[in-house]
Amino acid sequence: MKYMIGILAAAALACAAVGAEKFIVYTYRSFVRYGPAAAIERAFEDRFPGVDLVWVAPAGGAEMLSRLLAELATGRTDADVFLGISATDLPRALKEGAFQPYDPTLIPNLAFVPEDLWFDPTGHVVPFDHGYVTFVVHRELPEDLVPTTFADLLRPELRRKVILQDPRTSSTGLAFLLWTVARFGEDWPAFWRAFLPNTLTITRGWSEAFAMFEAGEAPIVLSYSTDAAYAYLTSGEEKYRVVTPDGEGYRLLEGMGIVRTSANRELAHAFLNLVLSPEIQALLPTSQWMFPARTDVPLPPDFARLAVLPKQPVFVPPSYAAEHLEEWITRWQRILGE
Repeated sequence: MKYMIGILAAAALACAAVGAEKFIVYTYRSFVRYGPAAAIERAFEDRFPGVDLVWVAPAGGAEMLSRLLAELATGRTDADVFLGISATDLPRALKEGAFQPYDPTLIPNLAFVPEDLWFDPTGHVVPFDHGYVTFVVHRELPEDLVPTTFADLLRPELRRKVILQDPRTSSTGLAFLLWTVARFGEDWPAFWRAFLPNTLTITRGWSEAFAMFEAGEAPIVLSYSTDAAYAYLTSGEEKYRVVTPDGEGYRLLEGMGIVRTSANRELAHAFLNLVLSPEIQALLPTSQWMFPARTDVPLPPDFARLAVLPKQPVFVPPSYAAEHLEEWITRWQRILGE
């Protein structure tokens, strides 16, 4: 009898799972592999017992956004929320009507996010984390060669000692191009011409560049301001140093929005609010290696000690970047070919 009861209970649970309402979130691969996706799923399903939160994340953020836009163009997508849209990709998503407006009164945790992180003035995308692109230096580089200003980056002693990424294929590479445009205005091509001799290579993506840096092929890499914290918390070694030329670093912002065709508005708002909760935000520093969007969430001590918040964050408004990006990329390509 006990055995039969166990079988019936298992069958009931299986039926309940099959009949559960699906709530589908598109995001990027690393958010599910390394980020707080599992914790979000547990908390969400605990709050909504009849709902099955499903992550769809077979690729990176830009690729997942392209997939969503392609599906919306055909009128067939199952996605309710997209998590992980970058500020740079926002104009494309808004132009194609990817998201429906959110109701801030249904996202009370949004009140704890400072307004300077709200990168979508149209009210379609909510920020959930931020980070900074800057330079990371190996501790073995002599102190007198550590570049603390943009002028230092041009010193002849740094010839072929810097690894960069391609702005056409890399978010960090694009961030640096935008950073130089913001820093030098119309004179940004002159900076690039002077800087290229100090560049060992320009890789397609960040992973390849950082692997070369870790292998010792060059002592300086364009990367993230949390890399020193990451290295220490994962290896126990303080082997990297983050430098912010002239106190600057380019701000990266990530957001999430409710997909235009989703009918699950209540669940979608609850999801956005959950991601902005103190419990989930506290997981971001040591899973995403990004800073939480909320300012009231305490950072882990060693993360707070080693991760760098640039004194002067640099950010090009997405709409302005979208308007001029094709021109900037074309000019950048010409400089490389000179």
